[in-house]
Amino acid sequence: MLDMNILRWGWLVVAMVFFLAEVFTAGFVLAAFGVGAIAAAAAAFVGLGIEWQLAVFILASVAAIVYSRRFAERVTGPQPEGVGVDRVLGKSGVVLETIDPLQATGRVRIDREEWRAQSADDTVIPVDSLVEVVRVEGTRLIVREESH
Repeated sequence: MLDMNILRWGWLVVAMVFFLAEVFTAGFVLAAFGVGAIAAAAAAFVGLGIEWQLAVFILASVAAIVYSRRFAERVTGPQPEGVGVDRVLGKSGVVLETIDPLQATGRVRIDREEWRAQSADDTVIPVDSLVEVVRVEGTRLIVREESH
């Protein structure tokens, strides 16, 4: 049988690891597992067995995840349209470097920014052509030549 003292302090160490890992990751999920580990440590300090500690860990972690999502949605609210890279969707631009799918080349200017680009239909689009941004894949714009 496991020593109850090891379980008590072990859960606290696990909680600290989750909280520390949360600092270095994006999102807000690992902290919920840290909360679950603290709850399991409390169960261990009360004297509950390992089965109950695991159940408390799981239930508290799930509850923390659900609550943190609701809290985050309430605090941040809806994102405004056209934020980040989405701001270029549907915009027109000019080809600066020929878009050629075989050569894997292509550069366009949208407003005052230059972007790597590829054609939506895998056709060659010459320099100075007008294009419209149809989607974004990573840091590359997928464009379609505008009809004159």
